[in-house]
Formats: sequence, C-alpha cells, structure tokens
Amino acid sequence: MSEFAGDTSGSALTRTVTLVLADRAGRALGALPPFPVGTPWWQEVADVVAGAGIDVTVLRLLHGDRPAPPGGHVTYLAVCDEPPAGLLPAEADLSPHPNRAPYAEFGGPERSLAWAAGALDRIGLHGAVARQQRTWNLSAIWRFDRPDGIPMAWLKQVPSFFGHEPAVLRLVDAVEPGLVPYLLAAGDEGRMLLAHVPGEDRYDGGPELRAEIATAFHPVQRHFAGRVDELRANGVPAMGLDALVSVASPYISELPGLGNLIEDLPRRLEQVEKCGLPDTLVHGDLHPGNVRTGEEGLTIVDWGDSSIGNPALDALRLEVDPERWAALWPDGDGLRALDLLRPVQELRAAATYANFLARIEPSEHPYHDADVPDRLRAAVECARH
Repeated sequence: MSEFAGDTSGSALTRTVTLVLADRAGRALGALPPFPVGTPWWQEVADVVAGAGIDVTVLRLLHGDRPAPPGGHVTYLAVCDEPPAGLLPAEADLSPHPNRAPYAEFGGPERSLAWAAGALDRIGLHGAVARQQRTWNLSAIWRFDRPDGIPMAWLKQVPSFFGHEPAVLRLVDAVEPGLVPYLLAAGDEGRMLLAHVPGEDRYDGGPELRAEIATAFHPVQRHFAGRVDELRANGVPAMGLDALVSVASPYISELPGLGNLIEDLPRRLEQVEKCGLPDTLVHGDLHPGNVRTGEEGLTIVDWGDSSIGNPALDALRLEVDPERWAALWPDGDGLRALDLLRPVQELRAAATYANFLARIEPSEHPYHDADVPDRLRAAVECARH
C-alpha cells in the first residue's frame, strides 16, 4: 500500500542523504559519507536503507538544507549494530522530546517489529522479512515479505492523533468488505498490521477513476449518515467552528480577506446545513493516490485523517465531477454544498496541519510549516469565487 504524501514517479528532483549513526543504546557513533537516493520525498526511507551499505534502521529526520521537502540534502538519525570504520564526525541532539513518536525513539522500531512478528505468527504467517519503507511524524511503515520476496503484510504505526484509524478500518470493512486494507491486528502506541493489497497506486487516476472512487465510498457514507454516535464512540473526531476560527486568528492581519471569511463563517455553515446533506464519515484525504486498483477492484488506504463531517468535503478533495457526485445525494442540494464548502475545506486543512505542528517535535516541522498559511490563502481565494 502506498499512503505516500506525493507521487515520486517521473520526478526530476534529487535527494542526497547523510546518516548520523547511533548504537541501539542511544550513543552517537558518527556519520556515513553523503550518498544519493532515487526518491526526493524525505519521509520515504527504503532507498536510504538500501543505499547505506550497512544494516541500518532510520529513526527520524534531523534536518534538511531546504525549508521543506522534497529534494535537497537531508540528514537522518539511524541506528546500527556494526558501524563501519572511518565514520565522519557528526553532532546531533539525541535527547528525548515529549512530542516524539514512539517509533522514532531508540528501541521503538524493535518493539514494533516484535509486536508485528508475534501477530503474524499467531495467524500462521511465519518467516516474514521486514523492510523499512517510511518514517516521519505521521507514520512509520514496514513491509513484511515472504521468504520468496512476495509482500504479505504491512506494519503501520501512527501518532496518537491518528489513533482512531484501526477502528475506522473495522467499521468500513463491516459495511463494504474489501474497500479498505484488511486489519490483521491492532496494538498499542498506534500499531496496526494490514494485509497486503495487490495492485497499483493510482496517482495517475483521471475523472473515471475519481467517479468510481466516489461511487464505491458512497454506501459507507450513506450507512454512517444516521450513525454519527457510533463514529464518536469509536474515537472518530469532529472539527467544529472554534477550530476554524482559532487557526485563522493569528493570520487575519496579514492575509487580506481572511477576516471577512471568518466573520461570515457562521452564516456559511448555516447555509450548508440547509443543503440537506447529513454528517457522516469523511475520509479526509480522498484522492487517487490513496487508492490501489487490481483484480479485486479498488481499495482506499490511509484513513488517519478520517473525521465526522459533510460528505461534500471528500468530493472536493477527490475533485470528482460535481454533477456526477451530486446525483449520489438526490435528497439534498449537493452542488450548493460543494460551492459553500470550498473555503471551509481549506480552513479544515489548515486546522489539521496546525494540529500536527502542535503535537510533533520541532525537527519534523519542515514537513508542515508552510501548510497552514498556504491553506488559509487558498481558503480566501476559494471564498472570492
């Protein structure tokens, strides 16, 4: 499964990596000489592990030479058992941080891999080989391959603010089996073990696939339209007016038009209510890149951003044809809801990114620093049209 932050296919961007090494007790050892990797996205570490030349586990980002990804020169902290000779001198802050994800701590990956291996053994899947794919403030991903190299399962671990994802996977699978990755096991500290989904990631998906995704997800949203209390009981969050106002307030003086948007927000949301679309389960990041297609149909992945909200929010993110999507909701005014919610969707994205920044360690902030003001600007632009 992909769950990538961006499509790396055909990218001309390059990334050069320095690995600062420590032993598993947390003692600094030095750094490997810089080396190039094939993918520019900082959170993707499979190429980093492969290019290191020794057996390493990447823990976390230390810093990059650019204000934000992708590309450039990036420095990570990694652990190893047998450091090579001739390491370069390196300085790095190895002290704990209260906002550090458990999988980015010394010993964190080992604990998670041991949990996953135990879960696989209990369901009769033995001899799997773990391969690190990603680590950043929103997830750690490991692929488990059979001895012959065929993928069998994925370990995904998420921070606490995405802790409802396993419950959402169970809820959706109960309504539409196969629409989400099958949850083999769920554990503490945000751990989940997912069955491998054969197929391909669909960043290239056009209008027809977008319409297919909307149609496939529609029965789930219909089902939970009258069951919002069930979603709340399973930890699915909702975002209210206060969060939208709060994220905008520090920027009102510097972003022309934002104050007017916020002042008009209660009226806008009242008009959304009159459109007659029910609150339900919202995926939160529904785009073709979070979909895999294969012989068994399509599978929607990456449910950490899921929340309770208006279904038009997913239609806007999906960029599905408005008329085709509105026809799925004949009892409401879907087209009007889409128009009204365009700036609200951007405000919600800004609030989501602000929540990330408040709950992750500072070295991870470059992933999201620009997102809050960028989304607020987009909200103002949407309100003008």
